[in-house]
Amino acid sequence: MNILYAIQGTGNGHLSRAIDIIPELKKYGNLDLFVSGAQAEIVLPYPIKYKSKGLSFYFGKTGGINFLKTFQKNSSRELIKEINNFPVENYDLIVNDFEPISAWAARKKDINCVSLSHQAALLSKKSPRPKSIDPFGEWLIKNYAPVKKYVGFHFEEYDKNIFTPVIRGAIREAKVRDDGHYTVYLPAYDDKKLVELFLRISSKVRWHIFSKHTKSPYHVGRISVYPVSGQDFVESVVSGTGVLCGAGFETPAEVLHLNKKLLVVPMKSQYEQHCNAAALKRLGVPIIKKVKKKHLRKIQKWLDSNKRLDINFPDIAGLAVEKMMRRYAQ
Repeated sequence: MNILYAIQGTGNGHLSRAIDIIPELKKYGNLDLFVSGAQAEIVLPYPIKYKSKGLSFYFGKTGGINFLKTFQKNSSRELIKEINNFPVENYDLIVNDFEPISAWAARKKDINCVSLSHQAALLSKKSPRPKSIDPFGEWLIKNYAPVKKYVGFHFEEYDKNIFTPVIRGAIREAKVRDDGHYTVYLPAYDDKKLVELFLRISSKVRWHIFSKHTKSPYHVGRISVYPVSGQDFVESVVSGTGVLCGAGFETPAEVLHLNKKLLVVPMKSQYEQHCNAAALKRLGVPIIKKVKKKHLRKIQKWLDSNKRLDINFPDIAGLAVEKMMRRYAQ
């Protein structure tokens, strides 16, 4: 069987999961990889046959997406051309992790395409939603990379086609310790603004800020700012007390698995993150709307608390791929 694994390359979460999914897919046939999108720092330790800048969202500096840059960097004409020309007909199965080009090409050419992603879990009505439903956000989840078949990943098994998160080997095998610092990953915020805010918090707290907006590390008192690096970020997380991050999926899941303190900030105009925040809130994870001066009291309350959720996600990568192949690889 010829299999194409198409992976969304905007952000690091999809590629992190792919590292554990790829060996499982290889058990079922000849596997080629396609990565589309920008804004990722993780490098796959496998050869990539196809690459594209895809349909990428670009982070801003005030807590949301930079829509002007996103519009300027994406060409609808070029995207349509890629969809029309992408050789999905060379494959018996497209395994899609929220990648739009291969999904639309497979739909157009009637090639078997199955979603294996976190976003796929949101296709189930049983997955948590925020109090305020965003119609456009719901439309985007269904149509950005459209599929009829799926196996999803979420914080809990909300439905029969949903598994708990894939926790990569680097996290599962890490030697966990607590050196007393807090790790911050808020790619949609300006690191300089974060430094200004955190300097207002208790002088005893040490911070490691990982930023997409700086190319060189720098230090301001007890605050260290680093460019985003997969290995350095993992080291900071496994050796820290807690993590303040966006309401993505992989990073919060890994933090929970490590039994670290977690505080999340859903990104503005990013409906998926608000769905994730609703699910995390159900688990007991504290949520704040924005990182601003008026929210420093809530951040300080989180720092003063020692609440941990004691969650251990089982290793399900092989089971999820097996279920997908058994049900949909026909």
